[in-house]
Amino acid sequence: MRLDKWLKLSRVIKRRTIAQMACDQGRVFVNDRTAKSATTLKLGDKVHIELGTRALTVAVAELPLKAPSVQDASKLYTVIEEIRRPREKLEEIDMDDDW
Repeated sequence: MRLDKWLKLSRVIKRRTIAQMACDQGRVFVNDRTAKSATTLKLGDKVHIELGTRALTVAVAELPLKAPSVQDASKLYTVIEEIRRPREKLEEIDMDDDW
């Protein structure tokens, strides 16, 4: 199954176009290699996604033949690691008399 389709069906990423864009920007890795949206996934593959302040690593548990229900979507993967980074605070700007 194509990587972008699996990301959408598993609801890891909400839309397939967003999944394709993330792959094109080099934010998705399969088995520690940068992956294109057409990459074929196999059971047991490790998928790592870097989006915004979140990094998620999952293992592919199922490859569905059709779109799963909302309740069953989370059964398509096993979470290995999830990292949420705090948004960086904007540095205070020194206001000199020169302004």
